[in-house]
This record gives sequence, structure tokens and C-alpha cells, in this order.
Amino acid sequence: MTGATDTMSRQIMARARELFPGGVSSPVRAFGGVGGEPFVVERGEGSRIWDVDGNEYIDFVLSWGPLVLGHAAPVVLDALEETMRRGTSFGIPTELEVRLAERITERMPHLEMLRFVSSGTEATMSAIRVARAATDRDVIVKFDGCYHGHADSFLVRAGSGVATLGLPNSPGVPEALARLTITAPFNDLGAVERALTEHEVAAVIVEPIVGNAGFIAPDPQFLPGLRRLTTEHGALLIFDEVMTGFRIAYGGARERFGVVPDLTTLGKVIGGGLPVAAYGGRRDLMTQVAPSGPVYQAGTLSGNPLAMAAGIATLTALTPQLHDRITKRTASLVRGLQESAARHRVPFTANHAGSMWGFFFRAEPVRNFADARRSGVERFRRFFHAALDNGVYLAPSPFEAAFMSAAHSDDDIALALERLDDAMRRATGA
Repeated sequence: MTGATDTMSRQIMARARELFPGGVSSPVRAFGGVGGEPFVVERGEGSRIWDVDGNEYIDFVLSWGPLVLGHAAPVVLDALEETMRRGTSFGIPTELEVRLAERITERMPHLEMLRFVSSGTEATMSAIRVARAATDRDVIVKFDGCYHGHADSFLVRAGSGVATLGLPNSPGVPEALARLTITAPFNDLGAVERALTEHEVAAVIVEPIVGNAGFIAPDPQFLPGLRRLTTEHGALLIFDEVMTGFRIAYGGARERFGVVPDLTTLGKVIGGGLPVAAYGGRRDLMTQVAPSGPVYQAGTLSGNPLAMAAGIATLTALTPQLHDRITKRTASLVRGLQESAARHRVPFTANHAGSMWGFFFRAEPVRNFADARRSGVERFRRFFHAALDNGVYLAPSPFEAAFMSAAHSDDDIALALERLDDAMRRATGA
């Protein structure tokens, strides 16, 4: 479905490369991790997207996670239409902010207070600022391959597009600031304990399930161990749930793992496809944020009414029953991929949590970013392009998680598995 028929996509991308770095507004969209030319999307509906040349794809990227109800979900579109007729931005409080915050805190009661922002980067950057102010310490600990946005403090051994492009650090990040970020391997409590012992650490920030180095689950004792160690050493624990929030469980990581962080960042699902994120946590920490306290953070479009309305519609529709139904379909897809790999004798490991899933071309379990990098990256590239040719869109990087939506039916799963089985065969080189 790609290739010679993509005439309009190629023409548009040629124009884009004259205007944007790499022709894109975010690096991983450029297909740098898989090679080839990205297609240009025209529209989406339900579980499908269509490119400008009329090719149709079953979509498991879903705008990198926000679209848990699928593309152009009617309840979201209706909420947007009703809201935008009253205005698109005010820069003063609206009840919509309160209503969305109430939806979030009902599911995550450990978020005693929160603040809306417009991007995940803003949320994680602001959470770190609060942690540094509250502890009067500067050093943070993050994990190899975890991506927490593009703020300077996080572009040290990061995942997502940084891993895809092979950039261990980013030029433009001052060395003095980079030295304030300590990295450790995911699932390695010993490394974390050494960092906390040797340095005055303000916070440990972690993706509860890594999604920006591929899908990597925590060992059973890892997150409880982080909670214990940070408490013992006077550091804060921050869960970056921009990706996992309301994906891996109805109430997020606390519900799934039973571990309560001090601060949490959210994004993606809480905006239903519009730009929105949030950070929040214990009341004593959040009251340090201006205007209640001295930690300054502001944003003209924070709490934008359109984003609030889309988030309310999404979280209202995402009932426990619907969440469970999406989870079962995710499990069915992952199981089918495992069976396909076994049939074709392809080294393969796959996993899921709720509606978030991922896989590696590697027989052994993947516990950290080093394991992920030793997976079959070239085989992934062949598999990705074969899947795309067959009308299935996966993340264009071996180091990204995938997602399921409420719009993916049992028939969609069966059709996707049929097409992906052929892609698995082609990925063997047979």
C-alpha cells in the first residue's frame, strides 16, 4: 500500500522538508528509525487512518497514545463542537478545568492537587522544579531509555526519538545542567541505591512501564523498591504517567502496582487527542506552586476549554467495563503475534498492560534499555515496512510502545493478525 502509490505523500513531504527540520514537527515522525518515507495522513475514523493517496491503515499508534476511544470519537467531537461555539480560549478559569480535574482525582486520589499544562514536557519539567524546591536539592535520577520530554534535564541517555536517532545526549544542553542528572538502568535497584547514597537527590523520575524504549515492564519489586529507597533518602518519587495514565489500569500505575508516588505527570489520554498535560500530587508539595507558593509556572493556554472538554468526554466514556474490554482485545492481539512468531520461528517477546503493548525481536525478556538495543532492530524495520504495505500502521521505531483503542473490534484484531502474520513471514527474509 506504500511505494509508487504515495505520489501525493512524496510531494507534500518534499515541500515539508523545505519548511521544517527533517520535514516534520516531531523527530520520530520522519521514519528515521525504520528508513523510507513517511506517509502523510489525511483523516482518521475509529480504528483506521487514511493517507492523502487513499491508502487505509489499521492504526496501533493512535497519535502516540491519546486516542483511547479511537479516531474522531463521536462523544469527543460532540463535546468539542458544543464547547467551541462558546469560545476557544479565555486565559481565565472555567468550570471545565474543575470538572476534568475531578474526573482525574476520582481515579487517582493521591493527586490531592494538580495543575494543567499544555504538554508532557511542561508537566515533567514543572514536577522536577517542585521537587527541587521542596527538597532544596538539585540532582535528579532518571533511567536509561526513559523519555520525559525535551527539557534540558531529561535529554541525558533518553529514549523515544533520541534513542531512534542514536543521540545519547543533545547538543545545546549545558554540561553543568547535565551533571545534575544521574542515570541508572531500569529495573536496577542497586544502581538507584548507590546514586541516592552518593548524592543529595531531589527526585527519582520513572515511567512505571517504559514506553519510550519499547514496552518494558518493571520487575515485581522494582517500583516498591523505588518507593522505599526514596523515602529512606529523603527524595521524592515521580511517576511519569504521560503515556501509562489510564492506559495500564483504570486508575493508572497506583492501581496496577500498589505504589503511591509523591508527584505524578499525566498527558495524552486526559486530552482525548488535544494538547493537554498535568502534574500533581501531595497537597503540601503542590501548594508550593504559584500563586499559592513561590515555585513559578504559568501558561497562556493551560486549561484550554477545548482540551478540557475533550478530556472530560474521554474519561467519562472510559468506564471500567470499557477499559476491561479494550484490555482483552489487546491481550488477544499480543497472543496472536506471539503465535505468529512461533510459527515462523522468529525470536520474539511481547507483552501488554491494559491497552498499552509492545514487542521486541528477541527471545529473551527485555528488562532495560540495553536489552532493548540488543533486539533485532533490522528485523523490526523489515517487519514494520511489510506491515505498512499490508495496511497496518505500527510505531516507526523499534523503541516505542503501541496502543489499542475502544474502536478496534474483534474483526479488526483478526484482520490485523492476518496481515501481521504475512509481515512476520516477510521479516524472516523468506
